[in-house]
Amino acid sequence: MSTLSIPPILTTPRDDAIALYRAFKGFGCDTAAVVNILAHRDATQRALIQQEYRAMYSDDLVKRLVSELSGKLETAVLLWMHDPAGRDATIVMQALSGQTKNLEAATEVICSRTPSQIQYLRQLYHSKFGVPLEHVIESCGSGDHKKLLLAYVSTPRYEGPEIDREMVQMDAKALFKAGEKRLGTDEKTFIRIFSARSRAQLAAISSAYHDMYGNPLKKAIKRETSGLFEYALLTILRCAENPAMYFAKVLRKAMKGLGTDDTTLIRVVVTRTEIDMQYIKAEYLRKYKKTLNDAVHSETSGHYRTFLLALLGPNH
Repeated sequence: MSTLSIPPILTTPRDDAIALYRAFKGFGCDTAAVVNILAHRDATQRALIQQEYRAMYSDDLVKRLVSELSGKLETAVLLWMHDPAGRDATIVMQALSGQTKNLEAATEVICSRTPSQIQYLRQLYHSKFGVPLEHVIESCGSGDHKKLLLAYVSTPRYEGPEIDREMVQMDAKALFKAGEKRLGTDEKTFIRIFSARSRAQLAAISSAYHDMYGNPLKKAIKRETSGLFEYALLTILRCAENPAMYFAKVLRKAMKGLGTDDTTLIRVVVTRTEIDMQYIKAEYLRKYKKTLNDAVHSETSGHYRTFLLALLGPNH
């Protein structure tokens, strides 16, 4: 469910391209106009505006935005200009091969996406950056975390709601035997089950595990694993059970305490706006008794704040 509000009387991509060109012209940029246009256009419209801009002015709109905007607003707008798969590919590339590697961000994007989203991500990554995603994971990751990510991006998974009850029981037992029942952990079993089972199946395994052993599977993961491997397993499990709640928690953590983790805030707001932001807002309100809009409003300012709030849609 998208939170994007598109104006009732739609301008054409050509009108938008002209308005953007005017906003860039002259001394200084009319940032408010740029934000007002781009924050209210969906992925298809944004792509068409870019085509029109290039056709009319023989100029690349994204390059123009780079030269006209700066700081956090620039980061957010540039990420927004991609389509969802291109955006994921860009985030993962920057997180894995940038100067400052952010393995947590790459893990979040990979482990929270559906199998078909991962398929697109892999295809786009290869065509955009000329190297298979697996190669980059291979060279950047290490240990069980790397093994899990490689298995997760290359194993085809079922996306439907049906579950295999018998297999649920078997997997719950296997995870108990691989973790809490033994001394040390059999990571291979965790990797095998978490990379091959559908979301519905994993949610059922988690529930069966709790029924059978009186302990949440999440707790077992926290006890038996650590670091990025633990983070990846928990991301997969939480997104199997309730992706909106998972992202509500990520946003809360980014805005809690002193200072704001703007990289995370931008990443989650921009990547989820056209997917499930309505549900994330509802979970945020339910869990933290405060609207996500109010939280973002108090942690941001200026055009950057205006842009993020426009993506979040009405405050209710």
